[in-house]
Amino acid sequence: MSQPEPLLRTVRVRIEGRVQGVGYRYWTERAADKLHLAGWVRNRRDGSVEAVFSGDAGDVSEMLERCKDGPHSAHVTAVTVTEEGASAPTGFDVLPTA
Repeated sequence: MSQPEPLLRTVRVRIEGRVQGVGYRYWTERAADKLHLAGWVRNRRDGSVEAVFSGDAGDVSEMLERCKDGPHSAHVTAVTVTEEGASAPTGFDVLPTA
């Protein structure tokens, strides 16, 4: 019996709170790498962090749970998730502030 294809999921996330100046982007990059997710992360001028995560649906869900806490110095007040219909990115990047 063959293994079923993994269910892929791509989401765009906005994380609010004390999430800049605390290493949130680099924490995100490391966490996404451990979960084998593709996508990107960047700071926003409004003080939030924005990210796209793409990969196995279970791993994306796990990443979303981790985003609610973030790195030790962060204080997350909101995580807003939007399902993306776009094609999945490859690799994971830290992008410049937008």
